[in-house]
Amino acid sequence: MAAFLDKFFHIKERGSSISREILGGITTFLALFYILPVNSGILSNLNFSDGISHTEFGAIFLATALASGITTLVMGIFANFPIALSTSMGINAFLAFTVCKGAGFAYGEAMMLTIVAGIIFFIISVTPIREKIVNAIPRNFKIAIAAGIGFFICFIGLKDSGIIVNNESTYVGLGDFKKLPVLMALIGVALVLFLGHLKNKKISQFAVIISLFVMGIICASIGEITLLTKGQDALKQIDMPVFYSNDFSYSALSSFKNVFGIAFKEGFVVFTKPEAYAMLFALIFVNFFDTTGTLVAVGSQADMLDENGNLRGAKKALMVDSLGTGLGGVFGTTGISSFVESTAGISAGARTGLSSIIVSMLFFLSILIFPALGMFGFTPSGLSPVTSIALIYVGTLMFENLKDFDWKDGVSIASGFITIIMMVLTYSISDGISFGFISYTIMSLAAGNAKKISPLMYVISALFVVYYVLKMTILS
Repeated sequence: MAAFLDKFFHIKERGSSISREILGGITTFLALFYILPVNSGILSNLNFSDGISHTEFGAIFLATALASGITTLVMGIFANFPIALSTSMGINAFLAFTVCKGAGFAYGEAMMLTIVAGIIFFIISVTPIREKIVNAIPRNFKIAIAAGIGFFICFIGLKDSGIIVNNESTYVGLGDFKKLPVLMALIGVALVLFLGHLKNKKISQFAVIISLFVMGIICASIGEITLLTKGQDALKQIDMPVFYSNDFSYSALSSFKNVFGIAFKEGFVVFTKPEAYAMLFALIFVNFFDTTGTLVAVGSQADMLDENGNLRGAKKALMVDSLGTGLGGVFGTTGISSFVESTAGISAGARTGLSSIIVSMLFFLSILIFPALGMFGFTPSGLSPVTSIALIYVGTLMFENLKDFDWKDGVSIASGFITIIMMVLTYSISDGISFGFISYTIMSLAAGNAKKISPLMYVISALFVVYYVLKMTILS
């Protein structure tokens, strides 16, 4: 068996061993496990087409675990890359808050957009179109979008935790820190920031998962003791989660049947909505550049880049990633894409697809511990004092993209600022990208850089202008 594995995955050739691959796979899974409860929380309570029934935590959890496990398995066997895949934090926020809650799309319609995005992503991945797109979009603009998504995700976390609330006078304001779930969220944010910046990398790379479990246990313990000693009314008053509820029983996983294939039941109507095409473009755009950046980052750490800085075997990896996008939509969760947390496993020695197979097996096994995830659930009032920790922290990490920004380019600075601020204030990733494209093109023309702009930038900007004209007139 050892000889077969070594021959199939080229383990010794890449300077690794079977034990290192196993350790690397376990390390990667622990670093990204947080996505299962966090994504399930983000995609819960989104309406189906009847406007009455909605998605449930258990359904999204099972869909995410299965789709992530299958896609990561294919990445290991077909591409032989030490990369794990699961739902992207930017994409899930986009579908939940921009597509479903913002634009009012039914969940099945959002899943249909996800599947179509996966198909288009696949076509881009296997043709020369990919390189043309990468070269056409200015580097600074791509950096600004990644940072903007970080701002957006962080804002969602602050809102879901109660740290930031609605304010009639100033639109937003600080929440009530005397409320227990808000206080717990603040403590959790402080903990994850502390752990994430320790010099000991063996601890800092697991800052999110450690903080989630620590705060989950604390919050659920308070809730459980209150429920057992004072009853349900007292639990509602302190507003804390508990270790176990009917929403986290194995039977709750049966709601998976409500989301699996829902795109084919109620999703085709999405193509009759003009605004869906702007959503689709944003979905493809974010997924494409997020994946490309992640693959390069992981490949660099695993010493898998060629002399030109390109990832060896990138086409296979991109094909798997596009498959994951479509598969996620079929299963009823957001698109599955490469996770930068894979670098944690690479640091532990992973160099081949064998580590990805280990991660995929752990995704499947995680289904067995579903009832233990009640501590990551919502409070009686709907706050998320535990999972919001991950949203806030991941947002800060995405902000680090700006370190590579060219701060001498005035056009990029202004358009980047507009991209980020519009994402947050419109509560829409697609609107942020749209205004970024339009403003970048206008300012580049004014600066005399017309010939330096790719024709694709002109086309996309013009399409966005047409979209907003239609949206504010015919579609309003």
